[in-house]
Amino acid sequence: MDVNDYRSIVTVISLLVFLVIVGWAWSRRNKARFDEEAKLILKDD
Repeated sequence: MDVNDYRSIVTVISLLVFLVIVGWAWSRRNKARFDEEAKLILKDD
């Protein structure tokens, strides 16, 4: 294996990690929590 093989492997792993993070962020389970946290900045104490 040369350095280009390692670069390809790291690129594929990075893409998979990115897709997992996007899937987690767009998950319906997290929508209510994210909506609530988005409104925190607007709440007055």
